[in-house]
Amino acid sequence: MAKQLAFRTVHEPQAGAKWQSLFELHWSAYERWFLSEGERERPGYLAGFNALRRHMPELLPTYERLCALAGGGDLSSRMLSLYRPPAYITGCSQAVLANGNSNVLVRNYDYPPELCEGTILSSCWNGRQVIAMTDCLWGVLDGMNDSGLAVSLAFGGRTVVGDGFGAPIILRYILEFCDTTPEAAEVLARVPTHMAYNITVNDAQGRYVTAMIAPDRKATIKRVPVATNHQKKIEWYAHALASETLIRERQLSILVDDDATTEERLVSAFFAPPLYRTDHRRGLGTVYTSVYRPLQGRVQFHWPEHEVDLSFTHFPETNFTIHYGPRHHGAG
Repeated sequence: MAKQLAFRTVHEPQAGAKWQSLFELHWSAYERWFLSEGERERPGYLAGFNALRRHMPELLPTYERLCALAGGGDLSSRMLSLYRPPAYITGCSQAVLANGNSNVLVRNYDYPPELCEGTILSSCWNGRQVIAMTDCLWGVLDGMNDSGLAVSLAFGGRTVVGDGFGAPIILRYILEFCDTTPEAAEVLARVPTHMAYNITVNDAQGRYVTAMIAPDRKATIKRVPVATNHQKKIEWYAHALASETLIRERQLSILVDDDATTEERLVSAFFAPPLYRTDHRRGLGTVYTSVYRPLQGRVQFHWPEHEVDLSFTHFPETNFTIHYGPRHHGAG
Protein backbone atom coordinates (compact mmCIF):
# COMPACT_ATOMS: atom_id res chain seq x y z
CA MET A 1 0.00 0.00 0.00
CA ALA A 2 1.35 3.42 -0.94
CA LYS A 3 1.90 5.81 1.93
CA GLN A 4 2.44 9.52 2.08
CA LEU A 5 3.53 12.14 4.57
CA ALA A 6 2.94 15.88 4.57
CA PHE A 7 6.09 17.78 5.55
CA ARG A 8 6.23 21.41 6.61
CA THR A 9 8.95 23.87 7.54
CA VAL A 10 7.94 26.15 10.41
CA HIS A 11 9.86 29.24 11.58
CA GLU A 12 8.79 30.57 14.97
CA PRO A 13 11.62 31.92 17.17
CA GLN A 14 9.50 31.93 20.34
CA ALA A 15 6.86 29.26 20.79
CA GLY A 16 3.46 30.75 20.08
CA ALA A 17 0.54 30.38 17.70
CA LYS A 18 2.40 28.22 15.18
CA TRP A 19 3.54 25.70 17.79
CA GLN A 20 0.04 25.74 19.25
CA SER A 21 -1.35 24.84 15.81
CA LEU A 22 1.09 21.93 15.56
CA PHE A 23 -0.02 20.72 18.97
CA GLU A 24 -3.68 20.86 17.95
CA LEU A 25 -2.88 19.03 14.71
CA HIS A 26 -1.09 16.12 16.39
CA TRP A 27 -2.51 15.94 19.91
CA SER A 28 -5.27 13.39 19.32
CA ALA A 29 -2.73 10.91 17.91
CA TYR A 30 -0.29 11.55 20.77
CA GLU A 31 -3.05 11.19 23.34
CA ARG A 32 -3.92 7.72 21.96
CA TRP A 33 -0.24 6.78 22.00
CA PHE A 34 0.30 8.10 25.52
CA LEU A 35 -2.66 6.08 26.83
CA SER A 36 -1.97 2.99 24.72
CA GLU A 37 -0.85 0.95 27.75
CA GLY A 38 -3.41 2.51 30.10
CA GLU A 39 -3.21 5.80 31.98
CA ARG A 40 -1.92 4.14 35.17
CA GLU A 41 1.22 3.07 33.32
CA ARG A 42 2.22 6.67 32.74
CA PRO A 43 3.85 8.81 35.45
CA GLY A 44 1.85 11.63 37.00
CA TYR A 45 2.49 15.30 36.29
CA LEU A 46 4.67 15.90 39.36
CA ALA A 47 6.86 12.88 38.57
CA GLY A 48 7.61 14.27 35.12
CA PHE A 49 8.10 17.82 36.38
CA ASN A 50 10.44 16.72 39.16
CA ALA A 51 12.42 14.49 36.78
CA LEU A 52 12.93 17.45 34.44
CA ARG A 53 13.90 19.69 37.38
CA ARG A 54 16.43 17.14 38.57
CA HIS A 55 18.05 16.20 35.26
CA MET A 56 17.40 19.08 32.82
CA PRO A 57 16.42 22.10 34.95
CA GLU A 58 17.33 24.67 32.30
CA LEU A 59 14.59 23.19 30.12
CA LEU A 60 11.78 23.81 32.63
CA PRO A 61 10.77 27.34 31.48
CA THR A 62 10.37 26.07 27.91
CA TYR A 63 8.42 23.04 29.12
CA GLU A 64 6.08 25.21 31.17
CA ARG A 65 5.50 27.59 28.27
CA LEU A 66 4.64 24.71 25.94
CA CYS A 67 2.33 23.15 28.54
CA ALA A 68 0.50 26.48 28.79
CA LEU A 69 0.22 26.77 24.99
CA ALA A 70 -1.16 23.23 24.97
CA GLY A 71 -3.94 24.34 27.30
CA GLY A 72 -2.40 23.33 30.62
CA GLY A 73 -4.14 19.95 30.71
CA ASP A 74 -2.88 17.12 32.89
CA LEU A 75 -2.49 14.53 30.12
CA SER A 76 -0.77 16.86 27.66
CA SER A 77 1.63 18.14 30.35
CA ARG A 78 2.50 14.57 31.38
CA MET A 79 3.10 13.59 27.77
CA LEU A 80 5.22 16.68 27.01
CA SER A 81 7.63 15.84 29.85
CA LEU A 82 8.55 12.70 27.86
CA TYR A 83 9.35 11.06 31.18
CA ARG A 84 8.83 7.28 30.91
CA PRO A 85 6.70 7.47 27.74
CA PRO A 86 5.38 4.33 26.01
CA ALA A 87 8.06 2.22 24.37
CA TYR A 88 8.74 2.73 20.68
CA ILE A 89 11.42 1.72 18.22
CA THR A 90 12.98 3.17 15.10
CA GLY A 91 15.50 2.09 12.51
CA CYS A 92 17.98 4.67 11.21
CA SER A 93 21.56 4.91 9.96
CA GLN A 94 23.90 7.80 10.74
CA ALA A 95 27.52 8.68 10.03
CA VAL A 96 29.99 11.51 10.48
CA LEU A 97 32.73 12.34 8.00
CA ALA A 98 35.11 14.75 9.72
CA ASN A 99 38.62 15.34 8.38
CA GLY A 100 40.65 18.10 6.79
CA ASN A 101 38.26 18.29 3.84
CA SER A 102 34.88 17.44 5.33
CA ASN A 103 32.66 17.99 8.35
CA VAL A 104 29.22 16.51 7.87
CA LEU A 105 26.66 14.38 9.74
CA VAL A 106 24.37 12.35 7.48
CA ARG A 107 21.47 10.17 8.53
CA ASN A 108 18.52 8.17 7.21
CA TYR A 109 15.41 8.07 9.36
CA ASP A 110 13.65 4.72 8.94
CA TYR A 111 10.16 4.59 10.44
CA PRO A 112 6.48 4.31 9.48
CA PRO A 113 5.69 7.59 7.65
CA GLU A 114 2.23 7.75 9.23
CA LEU A 115 3.86 8.01 12.67
CA CYS A 116 6.23 10.86 11.76
CA GLU A 117 5.17 14.48 12.36
CA GLY A 118 6.98 15.78 9.29
CA THR A 119 7.76 19.13 10.94
CA ILE A 120 11.11 20.84 10.46
CA LEU A 121 11.09 23.54 13.13
CA SER A 122 13.31 26.62 13.33
CA SER A 123 13.24 28.07 16.85
CA CYS A 124 15.17 30.24 19.31
CA TRP A 125 13.65 29.31 22.65
CA ASN A 126 16.73 29.75 24.85
CA GLY A 127 18.99 32.16 23.01
CA ARG A 128 20.25 29.56 20.53
CA GLN A 129 18.79 29.07 17.09
CA VAL A 130 17.87 25.45 16.50
CA ILE A 131 16.74 23.68 13.32
CA ALA A 132 15.37 20.21 13.98
CA MET A 133 13.09 17.49 12.70
CA THR A 134 10.66 17.29 15.60
CA ASP A 135 9.13 14.32 17.39
CA CYS A 136 6.70 14.27 20.32
CA LEU A 137 5.88 17.91 19.52
CA TRP A 138 9.12 19.44 20.80
CA GLY A 139 11.62 16.60 20.88
CA VAL A 140 14.32 16.14 18.25
CA LEU A 141 15.00 13.22 15.89
CA ASP A 142 17.97 15.07 14.41
CA GLY A 143 18.96 18.71 14.44
CA MET A 144 21.61 21.40 14.76
CA ASN A 145 22.06 24.66 16.67
CA ASP A 146 23.74 27.90 15.65
CA SER A 147 26.94 26.89 17.44
CA GLY A 148 27.29 24.14 14.85
CA LEU A 149 26.41 21.26 17.16
CA ALA A 150 24.52 18.52 15.30
CA VAL A 151 22.83 15.45 16.82
CA SER A 152 20.99 12.41 15.54
CA LEU A 153 19.37 9.38 17.16
CA ALA A 154 19.03 5.73 16.18
CA PHE A 155 17.23 2.96 18.04
CA GLY A 156 19.72 0.81 19.97
CA GLY A 157 18.18 -2.55 19.07
CA ARG A 158 17.46 -3.71 22.61
CA THR A 159 14.07 -4.39 24.21
CA VAL A 160 14.99 -3.10 27.67
CA VAL A 161 12.72 -0.35 29.02
CA GLY A 162 13.34 1.51 32.28
CA ASP A 163 13.26 4.75 34.22
CA GLY A 164 14.22 7.75 32.12
CA PHE A 165 13.26 10.10 29.32
CA GLY A 166 12.42 9.58 25.70
CA ALA A 167 15.57 10.29 23.68
CA PRO A 168 14.00 13.12 21.59
CA ILE A 169 13.77 15.41 24.61
CA ILE A 170 17.38 14.65 25.58
CA LEU A 171 18.44 15.73 22.08
CA ARG A 172 16.32 18.89 22.45
CA TYR A 173 18.08 19.65 25.74
CA ILE A 174 21.49 19.20 24.12
CA LEU A 175 20.69 21.55 21.25
CA GLU A 176 19.20 24.19 23.55
CA PHE A 177 22.07 24.28 26.08
CA CYS A 178 25.27 22.77 24.60
CA ASP A 179 27.81 24.24 22.16
CA THR A 180 30.27 21.39 21.71
CA THR A 181 30.53 17.63 21.48
CA PRO A 182 32.21 17.30 24.92
CA GLU A 183 29.32 19.23 26.50
CA ALA A 184 26.79 17.00 24.73
CA ALA A 185 28.67 13.89 25.83
CA GLU A 186 28.41 15.01 29.45
CA VAL A 187 24.63 15.28 29.08
CA LEU A 188 24.36 11.88 27.42
CA ALA A 189 26.38 10.34 30.25
CA ARG A 190 24.17 11.68 33.04
CA VAL A 191 20.56 12.10 31.79
CA PRO A 192 18.65 8.79 32.06
CA THR A 193 16.93 7.32 29.00
CA HIS A 194 13.96 4.96 29.09
CA MET A 195 15.14 2.87 26.12
CA ALA A 196 18.35 2.00 24.29
CA TYR A 197 19.52 4.54 21.73
CA ASN A 198 22.64 5.33 19.78
CA ILE A 199 23.17 9.10 19.67
CA THR A 200 25.73 10.54 17.27
CA VAL A 201 27.03 14.07 17.91
CA ASN A 202 29.23 16.27 15.74
CA ASP A 203 30.36 19.87 16.26
CA ALA A 204 31.83 22.72 14.23
CA GLN A 205 35.36 21.70 15.23
CA GLY A 206 34.83 18.24 13.73
CA ARG A 207 34.71 16.53 17.13
CA TYR A 208 32.31 13.61 17.14
CA VAL A 209 31.14 10.77 19.36
CA THR A 210 28.48 8.09 19.36
CA ALA A 211 26.86 7.46 22.74
CA MET A 212 25.21 4.11 23.37
CA ILE A 213 22.69 4.91 26.08
CA ALA A 214 20.28 2.56 27.85
CA PRO A 215 18.28 2.46 31.11
CA ASP A 216 20.05 -0.60 32.52
CA ARG A 217 23.73 0.28 32.17
CA LYS A 218 26.19 3.15 32.07
CA ALA A 219 26.41 5.04 28.80
CA THR A 220 29.23 4.03 26.47
CA ILE A 221 30.57 7.11 24.68
CA LYS A 222 33.31 6.66 22.11
CA ARG A 223 34.80 8.49 19.14
CA VAL A 224 32.87 6.30 16.71
CA PRO A 225 31.58 7.95 13.51
CA VAL A 226 28.80 5.49 12.58
CA ALA A 227 25.72 4.02 14.23
CA THR A 228 22.87 1.79 13.17
CA ASN A 229 20.56 -0.32 15.35
CA HIS A 230 22.61 -2.41 17.74
CA GLN A 231 24.92 -1.65 20.62
CA LYS A 232 27.85 -3.78 21.82
CA LYS A 233 26.38 -7.00 20.44
CA ILE A 234 23.19 -8.17 18.80
CA GLU A 235 20.56 -8.83 21.48
CA TRP A 236 17.30 -8.64 19.53
CA TYR A 237 18.02 -10.95 16.61
CA ALA A 238 14.66 -10.62 14.83
CA HIS A 239 14.96 -6.83 14.72
CA ALA A 240 18.60 -7.02 13.70
CA LEU A 241 17.75 -9.31 10.79
CA ALA A 242 14.75 -7.29 9.66
CA SER A 243 16.57 -3.97 9.89
CA GLU A 244 19.89 -5.31 8.46
CA THR A 245 21.72 -3.32 11.10
CA LEU A 246 25.05 -5.17 10.70
CA ILE A 247 25.03 -4.78 6.92
CA ARG A 248 24.37 -1.05 7.19
CA GLU A 249 27.01 -0.56 9.86
CA ARG A 250 29.61 -2.35 7.74
CA GLN A 251 28.73 -0.26 4.69
CA LEU A 252 29.10 2.97 6.66
CA SER A 253 32.33 1.87 8.32
CA ILE A 254 33.91 1.03 4.99
CA LEU A 255 32.88 4.40 3.60
CA VAL A 256 34.14 6.61 6.42
CA ASP A 257 37.39 4.62 6.75
CA ASP A 258 38.19 5.08 3.05
CA ASP A 259 40.40 8.13 2.46
CA ALA A 260 38.79 8.48 -0.98
CA THR A 261 35.34 9.10 0.50
CA THR A 262 34.10 12.64 -0.04
CA GLU A 263 31.01 14.30 1.40
CA GLU A 264 29.26 13.74 -1.93
CA ARG A 265 30.13 10.04 -1.96
CA LEU A 266 28.91 9.55 1.61
CA VAL A 267 25.65 11.40 1.01
CA SER A 268 25.02 9.46 -2.21
CA ALA A 269 25.42 6.18 -0.34
CA PHE A 270 22.45 7.10 1.84
CA PHE A 271 20.27 7.23 -1.29
CA ALA A 272 20.93 3.58 -2.22
CA PRO A 273 20.55 0.16 -0.56
CA PRO A 274 21.44 -1.09 1.96
CA LEU A 275 21.26 2.32 3.65
CA TYR A 276 18.21 3.55 1.78
CA ARG A 277 15.34 1.23 2.63
CA THR A 278 11.98 0.84 0.90
CA ASP A 279 10.22 -1.62 3.24
CA HIS A 280 7.52 0.85 4.24
CA ARG A 281 4.97 -1.98 4.57
CA ARG A 282 6.76 -3.19 7.72
CA GLY A 283 7.64 0.30 8.94
CA LEU A 284 11.31 -0.09 8.08
CA GLY A 285 11.48 2.22 5.08
CA THR A 286 13.46 5.46 4.88
CA VAL A 287 11.27 8.49 5.58
CA TYR A 288 13.94 11.13 4.84
CA THR A 289 17.67 11.74 4.57
CA SER A 290 19.18 14.68 6.44
CA VAL A 291 22.62 16.21 5.91
CA TYR A 292 24.04 18.54 8.57
CA ARG A 293 27.01 20.78 7.78
CA PRO A 294 28.03 22.30 11.15
CA LEU A 295 30.62 24.74 9.79
CA GLN A 296 28.17 26.30 7.34
CA GLY A 297 25.16 26.14 9.66
CA ARG A 298 23.35 24.43 6.82
CA VAL A 299 21.05 21.42 6.66
CA GLN A 300 19.56 19.62 3.69
CA PHE A 301 16.64 17.20 3.75
CA HIS A 302 16.50 14.81 0.81
CA TRP A 303 13.99 12.53 -0.87
CA PRO A 304 14.46 10.78 -4.22
CA GLU A 305 12.63 13.54 -6.11
CA HIS A 306 12.72 16.44 -3.68
CA GLU A 307 15.20 18.44 -1.62
CA VAL A 308 15.00 21.22 0.98
CA ASP A 309 18.06 23.37 1.71
CA LEU A 310 17.90 25.34 4.97
CA SER A 311 20.16 27.43 7.19
CA PHE A 312 19.92 29.85 10.09
CA THR A 313 19.74 32.74 7.60
CA HIS A 314 17.59 31.02 4.97
CA PHE A 315 14.53 29.22 6.25
CA PRO A 316 11.51 29.67 3.96
CA GLU A 317 8.26 28.18 5.22
CA THR A 318 6.81 25.58 2.87
CA ASN A 319 4.57 22.51 2.71
CA PHE A 320 4.95 19.46 0.50
CA THR A 321 3.87 15.83 0.44
CA ILE A 322 6.17 12.85 -0.08
CA HIS A 323 4.67 9.66 -1.50
CA TYR A 324 6.20 6.35 -0.43
CA GLY A 325 5.68 3.12 -2.29
CA PRO A 326 7.37 0.52 -4.50
CA ARG A 327 6.51 2.33 -7.73
CA HIS A 328 6.06 5.89 -6.68
CA HIS A 329 8.40 7.74 -4.39
CA GLY A 330 8.33 11.44 -4.98
CA ALA A 331 7.04 14.82 -3.99
CA GLY A 332 3.58 16.16 -4.64
